[in-house]
Amino acid sequence: MNPTVQQVDAQGRLRHFLTLEGLKRQMLIDILDTAESFSGVTEQTVKKVPLLRGKTIVNLFFEASTRTRTTFELAAKRLSADVLNMNINASSTSKGETLLDTLRNLEAMHVDMFVVRHAESGAAHFIAQHVAPHISVINGGDGRHAHPTQGMLDMFTIRRAKGPDFGRLRVAIVGDILHSRVARSQIHALNILNTGEVRVVGPRTLIPMDVADLGVRVFHNIEEGIRDVDVIMMLRLQRERMQGALLPSEHEYFRLFGLTQKRLALAQPDVIVMHPGPINRGVEMDSQVVDGPHSVILEQVTHGIAVRMAVMSMVMSQKAQTTQAAQLDQTPGADA
Repeated sequence: MNPTVQQVDAQGRLRHFLTLEGLKRQMLIDILDTAESFSGVTEQTVKKVPLLRGKTIVNLFFEASTRTRTTFELAAKRLSADVLNMNINASSTSKGETLLDTLRNLEAMHVDMFVVRHAESGAAHFIAQHVAPHISVINGGDGRHAHPTQGMLDMFTIRRAKGPDFGRLRVAIVGDILHSRVARSQIHALNILNTGEVRVVGPRTLIPMDVADLGVRVFHNIEEGIRDVDVIMMLRLQRERMQGALLPSEHEYFRLFGLTQKRLALAQPDVIVMHPGPINRGVEMDSQVVDGPHSVILEQVTHGIAVRMAVMSMVMSQKAQTTQAAQLDQTPGADA
Protein backbone atom coordinates (compact mmCIF):
# COMPACT_ATOMS: atom_id res chain seq x y z
CA MET A 1 0.00 0.00 0.00
CA ASN A 2 1.21 3.52 -0.71
CA PRO A 3 2.80 4.66 2.57
CA THR A 4 1.45 8.20 2.11
CA VAL A 5 -2.15 6.97 2.36
CA GLN A 6 -3.29 6.44 5.95
CA GLN A 7 -6.32 4.17 6.31
CA VAL A 8 -6.60 4.74 10.05
CA ASP A 9 -6.24 8.07 11.85
CA ALA A 10 -4.27 8.77 15.04
CA GLN A 11 -7.30 7.83 17.16
CA GLY A 12 -7.57 4.43 15.46
CA ARG A 13 -10.64 5.30 13.36
CA LEU A 14 -11.13 4.45 9.69
CA ARG A 15 -10.25 7.25 7.27
CA HIS A 16 -10.28 5.13 4.08
CA PHE A 17 -10.88 1.40 3.52
CA LEU A 18 -8.36 0.25 0.92
CA THR A 19 -6.96 -3.08 2.09
CA LEU A 20 -7.18 -5.42 5.05
CA GLU A 21 -3.42 -5.79 5.17
CA GLY A 22 -2.01 -4.10 8.25
CA LEU A 23 -5.31 -3.59 10.04
CA LYS A 24 -5.57 -4.69 13.66
CA ARG A 25 -7.76 -7.57 14.78
CA GLN A 26 -10.00 -5.29 16.85
CA MET A 27 -10.77 -3.18 13.77
CA LEU A 28 -12.02 -6.25 11.91
CA ILE A 29 -14.10 -7.31 14.91
CA ASP A 30 -15.57 -3.80 15.14
CA ILE A 31 -16.57 -4.00 11.46
CA LEU A 32 -18.17 -7.42 11.99
CA ASP A 33 -20.02 -6.25 15.12
CA THR A 34 -21.26 -3.12 13.36
CA ALA A 35 -22.44 -5.22 10.41
CA GLU A 36 -24.31 -7.44 12.86
CA SER A 37 -26.17 -4.39 14.14
CA PHE A 38 -27.22 -3.55 10.56
CA SER A 39 -28.22 -7.07 9.56
CA GLY A 40 -31.78 -6.60 10.85
CA VAL A 41 -32.41 -3.49 8.75
CA THR A 42 -33.30 -5.60 5.70
CA GLU A 43 -36.13 -7.22 7.67
CA GLN A 44 -37.75 -3.91 8.58
CA THR A 45 -40.75 -2.50 6.72
CA VAL A 46 -38.75 0.67 6.02
CA LYS A 47 -35.26 -0.56 5.18
CA LYS A 48 -33.44 2.66 6.11
CA VAL A 49 -31.53 4.29 8.92
CA PRO A 50 -30.66 8.02 8.84
CA LEU A 51 -26.93 7.79 9.61
CA LEU A 52 -25.69 9.20 6.27
CA ARG A 53 -28.58 11.52 5.45
CA GLY A 54 -27.28 14.48 3.45
CA LYS A 55 -24.08 12.66 2.39
CA THR A 56 -23.24 11.91 -1.25
CA ILE A 57 -21.47 8.72 -2.26
CA VAL A 58 -20.12 8.13 -5.78
CA ASN A 59 -19.74 4.61 -7.16
CA LEU A 60 -16.72 5.13 -9.41
CA PHE A 61 -16.52 1.83 -11.30
CA PHE A 62 -13.94 1.57 -14.08
CA GLU A 63 -14.55 -2.19 -14.24
CA ALA A 64 -17.90 -3.93 -14.66
CA SER A 65 -19.51 -5.52 -11.62
CA THR A 66 -23.18 -6.07 -10.98
CA ARG A 67 -23.04 -7.68 -7.54
CA THR A 68 -20.50 -5.35 -5.91
CA ARG A 69 -21.93 -2.14 -7.36
CA THR A 70 -25.54 -2.95 -6.50
CA THR A 71 -24.74 -4.01 -2.93
CA PHE A 72 -22.72 -0.83 -2.38
CA GLU A 73 -25.62 1.18 -3.81
CA LEU A 74 -28.18 -0.57 -1.60
CA ALA A 75 -25.94 -0.18 1.44
CA ALA A 76 -25.56 3.56 0.86
CA LYS A 77 -29.29 4.06 0.27
CA ARG A 78 -30.18 2.11 3.40
CA LEU A 79 -27.95 4.53 5.29
CA SER A 80 -30.03 7.34 3.66
CA ALA A 81 -27.14 8.68 1.55
CA ASP A 82 -27.51 10.10 -1.96
CA VAL A 83 -25.82 7.83 -4.51
CA LEU A 84 -24.31 8.68 -7.89
CA ASN A 85 -23.35 5.77 -10.17
CA MET A 86 -20.66 6.76 -12.66
CA ASN A 87 -20.72 4.96 -16.01
CA ILE A 88 -17.03 5.42 -16.77
CA ASN A 89 -17.24 4.00 -20.29
CA ALA A 90 -19.64 6.81 -21.20
CA SER A 91 -17.93 9.48 -19.11
CA SER A 92 -15.41 12.20 -19.87
CA THR A 93 -12.48 9.86 -19.19
CA SER A 94 -13.36 8.03 -22.40
CA LYS A 95 -13.22 11.39 -24.18
CA GLY A 96 -9.69 12.15 -23.10
CA GLU A 97 -10.18 13.72 -19.68
CA THR A 98 -7.63 12.56 -17.14
CA LEU A 99 -8.64 10.65 -14.02
CA LEU A 100 -7.51 13.51 -11.78
CA ASP A 101 -9.59 16.00 -13.79
CA THR A 102 -12.61 13.74 -13.36
CA LEU A 103 -11.98 13.58 -9.60
CA ARG A 104 -11.66 17.35 -9.33
CA ASN A 105 -14.97 17.87 -11.13
CA LEU A 106 -16.72 15.37 -8.85
CA GLU A 107 -15.16 17.00 -5.79
CA ALA A 108 -16.59 20.33 -6.96
CA MET A 109 -20.03 18.74 -6.56
CA HIS A 110 -19.29 18.37 -2.81
CA VAL A 111 -19.33 14.59 -2.65
CA ASP A 112 -18.23 12.80 0.52
CA MET A 113 -17.02 9.38 -0.57
CA PHE A 114 -15.78 7.46 -3.61
CA VAL A 115 -16.28 3.70 -3.93
CA VAL A 116 -13.66 2.73 -6.50
CA ARG A 117 -13.37 -0.39 -8.63
CA HIS A 118 -10.54 -0.57 -11.14
CA ALA A 119 -8.68 -3.17 -13.20
CA GLU A 120 -5.28 -1.78 -12.16
CA SER A 121 -3.75 -2.74 -8.82
CA GLY A 122 -3.20 0.31 -6.65
CA ALA A 123 -5.82 2.48 -8.35
CA ALA A 124 -7.86 3.00 -5.16
CA HIS A 125 -4.71 4.02 -3.27
CA PHE A 126 -3.80 6.48 -6.04
CA ILE A 127 -7.22 8.07 -5.83
CA ALA A 128 -7.10 8.19 -2.03
CA GLN A 129 -3.73 9.93 -2.27
CA HIS A 130 -5.10 12.65 -4.54
CA VAL A 131 -8.64 13.34 -3.31
CA ALA A 132 -9.52 16.37 -1.22
CA PRO A 133 -8.99 15.88 2.55
CA HIS A 134 -12.72 15.70 3.30
CA ILE A 135 -13.34 12.78 0.91
CA SER A 136 -12.94 9.12 1.87
CA VAL A 137 -12.23 6.24 -0.51
CA ILE A 138 -13.43 2.64 -0.26
CA ASN A 139 -11.77 0.05 -2.45
CA GLY A 140 -14.38 -1.99 -4.33
CA GLY A 141 -11.65 -4.14 -5.91
CA ASP A 142 -8.40 -3.18 -7.65
CA GLY A 143 -6.61 -5.46 -10.10
CA ARG A 144 -5.05 -8.45 -8.39
CA HIS A 145 -4.42 -6.50 -5.21
CA ALA A 146 -7.37 -6.32 -2.81
CA HIS A 147 -11.12 -6.52 -2.34
CA PRO A 148 -11.46 -5.70 1.36
CA THR A 149 -15.26 -5.51 1.68
CA GLN A 150 -15.56 -8.92 -0.02
CA GLY A 151 -13.03 -10.26 2.46
CA MET A 152 -15.05 -8.86 5.36
CA LEU A 153 -18.40 -10.14 4.13
CA ASP A 154 -16.79 -13.57 3.82
CA MET A 155 -15.59 -13.31 7.43
CA PHE A 156 -19.07 -12.21 8.49
CA THR A 157 -20.59 -15.22 6.70
CA ILE A 158 -18.15 -17.58 8.41
CA ARG A 159 -18.80 -16.04 11.83
CA ARG A 160 -22.56 -16.34 11.33
CA ALA A 161 -22.23 -20.03 10.45
CA LYS A 162 -19.36 -21.11 12.72
CA GLY A 163 -19.32 -18.68 15.63
CA PRO A 164 -16.72 -16.10 16.67
CA ASP A 165 -13.82 -18.46 17.43
CA PHE A 166 -11.80 -18.58 14.20
CA GLY A 167 -8.97 -20.30 16.03
CA ARG A 168 -10.65 -23.69 15.84
CA LEU A 169 -11.33 -23.52 12.07
CA ARG A 170 -9.56 -25.02 9.08
CA VAL A 171 -10.26 -23.01 5.94
CA ALA A 172 -9.38 -23.93 2.34
CA ILE A 173 -9.29 -21.38 -0.48
CA VAL A 174 -9.51 -23.26 -3.78
CA GLY A 175 -8.85 -22.18 -7.33
CA ASP A 176 -7.21 -19.28 -9.16
CA ILE A 177 -5.19 -17.79 -6.31
CA LEU A 178 -2.73 -16.10 -8.70
CA HIS A 179 -5.20 -13.63 -10.19
CA SER A 180 -7.55 -13.25 -7.23
CA ARG A 181 -7.75 -10.03 -5.21
CA VAL A 182 -10.48 -11.77 -3.20
CA ALA A 183 -8.08 -14.54 -2.14
CA ARG A 184 -5.53 -12.01 -0.91
CA SER A 185 -8.11 -10.18 1.17
CA GLN A 186 -9.46 -13.47 2.51
CA ILE A 187 -5.97 -14.62 3.54
CA HIS A 188 -5.19 -11.34 5.30
CA ALA A 189 -8.54 -11.36 7.12
CA LEU A 190 -8.31 -14.99 8.19
CA ASN A 191 -4.79 -14.52 9.55
CA ILE A 192 -5.67 -11.28 11.36
CA LEU A 193 -8.57 -13.15 13.02
CA ASN A 194 -6.14 -15.91 14.12
CA THR A 195 -7.73 -18.70 12.08
CA GLY A 196 -6.46 -22.13 13.08
CA GLU A 197 -5.26 -23.15 9.61
CA VAL A 198 -5.51 -21.45 6.22
CA ARG A 199 -4.90 -23.55 3.12
CA VAL A 200 -4.68 -22.59 -0.55
CA VAL A 201 -5.43 -25.23 -3.14
CA GLY A 202 -4.91 -25.11 -6.89
CA PRO A 203 -2.72 -26.06 -9.86
CA ARG A 204 0.89 -24.91 -9.70
CA THR A 205 0.30 -22.45 -12.56
CA LEU A 206 -2.39 -20.64 -10.54
CA ILE A 207 -0.61 -20.45 -7.17
CA PRO A 208 1.83 -17.54 -6.57
CA MET A 209 5.33 -18.79 -5.80
CA ASP A 210 5.58 -16.72 -2.61
CA VAL A 211 2.06 -17.33 -1.28
CA ALA A 212 3.37 -19.42 1.63
CA ASP A 213 4.96 -16.21 2.96
CA LEU A 214 1.42 -15.01 3.72
CA GLY A 215 1.06 -17.74 6.34
CA VAL A 216 -0.84 -20.43 4.43
CA ARG A 217 -0.32 -24.11 3.62
CA VAL A 218 -0.16 -24.89 -0.09
CA PHE A 219 -1.81 -27.92 -1.70
CA HIS A 220 -1.84 -28.96 -5.35
CA ASN A 221 -4.30 -31.80 -4.81
CA ILE A 222 -7.89 -30.87 -3.97
CA GLU A 223 -8.64 -34.09 -2.09
CA GLU A 224 -5.75 -33.44 0.29
CA GLY A 225 -6.45 -29.71 0.42
CA ILE A 226 -10.06 -29.92 1.57
CA ARG A 227 -9.81 -32.96 3.80
CA ASP A 228 -11.31 -32.23 7.25
CA VAL A 229 -11.78 -28.49 6.61
CA ASP A 230 -14.65 -26.49 8.10
CA VAL A 231 -14.90 -23.89 5.32
CA ILE A 232 -14.28 -24.17 1.57
CA MET A 233 -13.93 -20.87 -0.29
CA MET A 234 -14.08 -21.49 -4.03
CA LEU A 235 -12.74 -18.92 -6.50
CA ARG A 236 -13.69 -18.04 -10.06
CA LEU A 237 -11.29 -18.86 -12.90
CA GLN A 238 -10.34 -15.38 -14.12
CA ARG A 239 -9.72 -15.95 -17.80
CA GLU A 240 -9.74 -12.20 -18.47
CA ARG A 241 -6.60 -11.77 -16.36
CA MET A 242 -4.72 -14.82 -17.60
CA GLN A 243 -1.81 -14.44 -20.00
CA GLY A 244 -0.64 -17.54 -21.80
CA ALA A 245 -1.83 -21.12 -21.50
CA LEU A 246 -2.05 -21.58 -17.73
CA LEU A 247 -4.68 -24.33 -18.04
CA PRO A 248 -5.13 -27.10 -20.63
CA SER A 249 -8.95 -26.65 -20.59
CA GLU A 250 -11.84 -25.83 -18.30
CA HIS A 251 -12.98 -29.45 -18.55
CA GLU A 252 -9.58 -30.64 -17.32
CA TYR A 253 -9.61 -28.05 -14.53
CA PHE A 254 -12.98 -29.31 -13.29
CA ARG A 255 -11.75 -32.90 -13.43
CA LEU A 256 -8.77 -32.08 -11.23
CA PHE A 257 -10.01 -29.21 -9.03
CA GLY A 258 -13.78 -28.89 -9.38
CA LEU A 259 -15.80 -29.25 -6.19
CA THR A 260 -18.16 -32.22 -6.44
CA GLN A 261 -20.39 -33.96 -3.92
CA LYS A 262 -17.89 -36.80 -3.67
CA ARG A 263 -15.04 -34.44 -2.87
CA LEU A 264 -17.17 -32.41 -0.48
CA ALA A 265 -17.63 -35.55 1.62
CA LEU A 266 -13.91 -35.39 2.51
CA ALA A 267 -14.48 -32.19 4.52
CA GLN A 268 -16.15 -31.89 7.92
CA PRO A 269 -19.83 -32.96 7.95
CA ASP A 270 -20.94 -29.40 8.71
CA VAL A 271 -18.62 -27.74 6.18
CA ILE A 272 -19.84 -24.56 4.50
CA VAL A 273 -19.13 -23.77 0.83
CA MET A 274 -18.55 -20.19 -0.30
CA HIS A 275 -17.93 -18.40 -3.63
CA PRO A 276 -17.58 -14.65 -4.33
CA GLY A 277 -19.36 -15.01 -7.68
CA PRO A 278 -20.06 -15.09 -10.47
CA ILE A 279 -19.98 -18.88 -10.48
CA ASN A 280 -18.97 -20.93 -13.50
CA ARG A 281 -21.09 -24.02 -12.94
CA GLY A 282 -19.37 -27.17 -14.11
CA VAL A 283 -15.98 -25.46 -14.02
CA GLU A 284 -15.30 -24.53 -10.38
CA MET A 285 -18.09 -26.58 -8.82
CA ASP A 286 -21.05 -28.63 -9.92
CA SER A 287 -24.63 -27.44 -9.56
CA GLN A 288 -25.44 -29.98 -6.84
CA VAL A 289 -22.87 -28.30 -4.59
CA VAL A 290 -23.85 -24.74 -5.59
CA ASP A 291 -27.50 -25.39 -4.73
CA GLY A 292 -26.89 -27.90 -1.95
CA PRO A 293 -27.35 -27.66 1.82
CA HIS A 294 -23.70 -26.75 2.51
CA SER A 295 -23.75 -23.70 0.23
CA VAL A 296 -23.92 -20.24 1.83
CA ILE A 297 -23.31 -18.38 -1.43
CA LEU A 298 -26.58 -16.45 -1.43
CA GLU A 299 -26.09 -15.60 2.24
CA GLN A 300 -22.78 -13.99 1.25
CA VAL A 301 -24.63 -11.65 -1.10
CA THR A 302 -27.12 -10.71 1.62
CA HIS A 303 -24.38 -10.16 4.21
CA GLY A 304 -22.51 -7.96 1.73
CA ILE A 305 -25.07 -5.20 2.23
CA ALA A 306 -24.70 -5.16 6.04
CA VAL A 307 -20.90 -5.26 5.87
CA ARG A 308 -20.74 -2.41 3.37
CA MET A 309 -23.17 -0.41 5.50
CA ALA A 310 -20.82 -1.01 8.43
CA VAL A 311 -17.70 0.17 6.59
CA MET A 312 -19.42 3.26 5.16
CA SER A 313 -20.89 4.25 8.51
CA MET A 314 -17.57 3.77 10.34
CA VAL A 315 -15.66 5.87 7.82
CA MET A 316 -18.31 8.59 7.87
CA SER A 317 -18.42 8.51 11.67
CA GLN A 318 -14.70 9.26 11.72
CA LYS A 319 -15.24 12.16 9.33
CA ALA A 320 -18.13 13.55 11.37
CA GLN A 321 -16.06 13.50 14.55
CA THR A 322 -13.12 15.15 12.77
CA THR A 323 -15.37 17.86 11.33
CA GLN A 324 -17.02 18.46 14.70
CA ALA A 325 -13.62 18.77 16.38
CA ALA A 326 -12.46 21.24 13.73
CA GLN A 327 -15.61 23.32 14.26
CA LEU A 328 -15.06 23.34 18.03
CA ASP A 329 -11.48 24.51 17.52
CA GLN A 330 -12.78 27.46 15.50
CA THR A 331 -15.45 28.41 18.05
CA PRO A 332 -14.62 31.62 19.97
CA GLY A 333 -13.68 30.76 23.53
CA ALA A 334 -13.25 27.06 22.74
CA ASP A 335 -9.91 27.03 24.53
CA ALA A 336 -11.34 28.68 27.65
